[in-house]
Amino acid sequence: MEREQIREKLASAASMPKDVVLGASIITITGITEVCVENYRGIIEYTDCLVRLQTKDGQLRLTGKRLNIEYYTNDEMKITGIIEGLVFADGRRED
Repeated sequence: MEREQIREKLASAASMPKDVVLGASIITITGITEVCVENYRGIIEYTDCLVRLQTKDGQLRLTGKRLNIEYYTNDEMKITGIIEGLVFADGRRED
């Protein structure tokens, strides 16, 4: 965990974007019909009403109607449909 804090401080000090230094996900929501996710790690579940993605820091759960992954690459994806909810579950553990 200490290593992550050092990286965050370096990113802030160098005025570098956290997504570049930390590999943080970028989630862009456009209205109720489109979500773009950058820096995801994998697709866990995909149906027309649920898309679950793994990110570096946890899971992203997107719910709605007629959900469709319009395109995806190794690090970017566009989901369209009627977006009803978006939940980010922290996957890190603090001991």
